[in-house]
Amino acid sequence: MSGGVDSSVAARLLANQDYDLSAIFMRNWDTRDESGTDKGCEWEKDWEDVQRVCNSLGIPCTMIDLSREYWNRIFQPALDVWESGSTPNPDVWCNREIKFGALLEHLPVNPTTGVSWFATGHYARKGWSSHGRPQLLSAKDQTKDQSYYLSSISEQGLLRALFPIGEFTKVQVRELARKYQLETAERPESMGLCFVGERGKFNSYLQPKPGPIIDFTTQNVIGNHEGLWTYTIGENAKVAGQPFKTFVSHKDPIKNAIYVVPGSSHQALLEHRVICKDWKWIWNDSPPLGISEPAGFRAAVKVRHRQDNQACIAKIAQDKSLEIITDEPMRGVSPGQVAALWDGDWCLGCGVIASTSNSLLQSRQIIHDDRMNPSRTATQYNQVQKQKNLTSTSRGKRSPDHSGYHKRSPKLQSFQQISRDQSSKAPVGEIMLDG
Repeated sequence: MSGGVDSSVAARLLANQDYDLSAIFMRNWDTRDESGTDKGCEWEKDWEDVQRVCNSLGIPCTMIDLSREYWNRIFQPALDVWESGSTPNPDVWCNREIKFGALLEHLPVNPTTGVSWFATGHYARKGWSSHGRPQLLSAKDQTKDQSYYLSSISEQGLLRALFPIGEFTKVQVRELARKYQLETAERPESMGLCFVGERGKFNSYLQPKPGPIIDFTTQNVIGNHEGLWTYTIGENAKVAGQPFKTFVSHKDPIKNAIYVVPGSSHQALLEHRVICKDWKWIWNDSPPLGISEPAGFRAAVKVRHRQDNQACIAKIAQDKSLEIITDEPMRGVSPGQVAALWDGDWCLGCGVIASTSNSLLQSRQIIHDDRMNPSRTATQYNQVQKQKNLTSTSRGKRSPDHSGYHKRSPKLQSFQQISRDQSSKAPVGEIMLDG
């Protein structure tokens, strides 16, 4: 349980049935581990809400500290990807590595049946194939469907999973919470990284690495950035002094450059084809029929949570990566993002986007363009930086002060000091609740 309305309603629905229930709360982050003070204990309010709901339902609850696992398996790798200029999705891997990984490793097995179920507050459903294998299905409420975030979990994890609210809409879940008079009925939805919240503002963990912002259509430097991670492909770059809105088309880690184009529908923002690495099928030993054939497999793809399914063909490439070709172009696709495939409402698995192949970028061969030699770029960048500093001085302002940025190493050291509370064991039961 997370302390939110979704997992609270999931617990109440299961409490109506003949289950031996106990609840689990994951502590994945605590600002005190970094600062050494009592400020910023975001998880404490969540834990209090979990305890209140469990007390009202008459079920035991336990907190398990997975802060070290979250840092080492999710947050640190995500920082490395952000720093390289790609765009990771930590919440997808949190479900695989933490919720359906490290957490399941902590849960006891029912001594009678040899298994325990694991219920969450995700908006997703589970079905069964004709051969008795579990299938991850989209939720009834497509606006809240979270099967994308679950697309990396293993078949073994899915086998134990229950999704009690998957057949309900968000509105219905709120109504049920009010009907059952749950303490979290009016609690607002949480935002940010999984169980980290405002720690989604990860900039404080990365050292600034200034570089140029380049107009892709003219090859001129028109601004500067503080790090490749400060912009996402497809977003409004908000470069001052331009006669039109500019949007990030791509990044060049070698030159530490961010490229922008005019308008939100420029061809450089549109993508028909992506190449994925580290693909993980939920049925690992049984990929879809046709996936290895030249014609490929007809499916639907998403590269972000809030995106409509895009019709596509998926097939295994010669180098064993997965190639996805969409019927219609997708906008703002970035390396590092997670691409997930569906067959109807059945989620098959996911992988990390390693590269895109926008025909316009290929034809321009931007990496080898003579106009983008290092000396020309450096000269233009210095001119833009000088002009920016002159403008700041004329307004009586100091040049940017980066003293607020934190070095990563002290925080890493502090997290290495975290020790799991091995004595925190969940009470034995058939259903473990988390959401």
